[in-house]
Amino acid sequence: MYALDATDRRILEQLDVDARMPVAMIAHNLGLARGTVQARIDKMQAADVFRPHSARVKPAAFGRPVAAMVQVELDQHLISEAIRALASIPEVLECFAPAGDTDLLLRVVARDPEDLYRVSEEIRLCPGITRTSTSLFLRQVIPYRVTGMLAE
Repeated sequence: MYALDATDRRILEQLDVDARMPVAMIAHNLGLARGTVQARIDKMQAADVFRPHSARVKPAAFGRPVAAMVQVELDQHLISEAIRALASIPEVLECFAPAGDTDLLLRVVARDPEDLYRVSEEIRLCPGITRTSTSLFLRQVIPYRVTGMLAE
């Protein structure tokens, strides 16, 4: 895992304010050489520090304003098949393997409650999945953020 140093964190703070900020402006704001900033950003990209650019697009822009968490229980022998099938469902945004009673935890989106039912059924019918439980998100109260950790 890539270890961020103080300079990396300063660069990331600038990008956290404006992800499209030009390298030359970051360099100017931080009093660093443009080549230094570019080299550090390149190293962080190679080390997979950044989330994919598509993560910036809100699902509502695709007509999917309804969000939910789906807990999945599955036959452990079929976990690879289940994950492959889940990855083919566009409305499945993320899939985690948590500790505890739940085998997989999915963040999904849908057009409306009826569409959420369709997505849930598509998930339930994936190979190896034995049971699901869906919790609808009513609203987001703290958006995804890393700003506080950049200052550490």
